[in-house]
Amino acid sequence: MPGPNFCKKIGRTVPCASSKEMVVHPSEAGSGKVDWGRWIPRERGTLCFVIRDEKILLIEKKRGLGAGKVNGPGGRIEPGETAEQAAVRETQEEIGITPHPIEWAGELHFQFRDGYSLHCSVYRAESWEGELCETDEAKPFWQETRAIPYDRMWADDAHWMPRMLAGERFRGWFEFDGDRMEWSRMEKA
Repeated sequence: MPGPNFCKKIGRTVPCASSKEMVVHPSEAGSGKVDWGRWIPRERGTLCFVIRDEKILLIEKKRGLGAGKVNGPGGRIEPGETAEQAAVRETQEEIGITPHPIEWAGELHFQFRDGYSLHCSVYRAESWEGELCETDEAKPFWQETRAIPYDRMWADDAHWMPRMLAGERFRGWFEFDGDRMEWSRMEKA
């Protein structure tokens, strides 16, 4: 049985920063170019969304991957840190609040044509402590859940965010060439 720092991957375990097992399925449909059955991400990261009273806390990302886009607080998992710990830390660093309790909502697998790859654990929360603030990384804002600005976000967000907002758990696989999504697949977790 894999320990907290290992994930199942097609009959074997691979290092994983999350305490949840990461299950990667081979592509069963579509014409994606990635062999998802052998895929191993270069990096692992998190996203964390605070959702309350039919509003979601989003950010305008100022730097790093996705700079200029709208997203949720998040970032890379540090060595020795769980995905849950990273989600809380990144939210604190980016917008000054501590979400709690956080709940695992899903996982996303990204492969970019330039070779970059990322496994992202997605979390949601309804409560927080602290005072919301803008930082050099992000400008936070509340958005009604019925009016998500998908045109200012990564293309994959329109595939999984409605599931998250509906309380579903999900898994998604995405292939990108720069900002352009070339292939996707979604399933319930």
